[in-house]
Amino acid sequence: MKIIESKSEIAETKESRPSWEEYFMQITHLVASRATCIRRKVGAILVKDKRILSTGYNGAPKNLAHCSQVGCLRNKLKIPSGQRQEICRGLHAEQNAIIQAALYGINIKGATLYCTIQPCITCSKMLINAGIKKIVFQGEYPDPLAREMLKEAGIELIKREAENA
Repeated sequence: MKIIESKSEIAETKESRPSWEEYFMQITHLVASRATCIRRKVGAILVKDKRILSTGYNGAPKNLAHCSQVGCLRNKLKIPSGQRQEICRGLHAEQNAIIQAALYGINIKGATLYCTIQPCITCSKMLINAGIKKIVFQGEYPDPLAREMLKEAGIELIKREAENA
């Protein structure tokens, strides 16, 4: 075990750590690794005061067959991304993060959502009503109405570039 003795060593140690935003975005990618969607793996976390409140990834409701097991109706029908979400058997990562918080009685009002992808319109409306104040995401989603409504609701929307590993 190394004991840090000088101020320069302390500064060097701090600089090698990821920022809070980088840290939480890295976690969203780990959460996404649990996703069972055939089309896209998405992870989301809700954070308040630098503490993770809940996590979510996209996939079928609990105790139901996963899309990775039974196939994707949207793929079969050649439905483009961002369209006809109502026929998808899966829930979005943001929805699952909100549901997990509700199941365990966790207050998410004023929280920040970190997500691997920009939220769709359905998730955006849920996030607005849940009192989310900020959304940090990486990937684009073809849903300009979602961005418009988030802006109208006064929710700060921050797109981060993916870090090169």
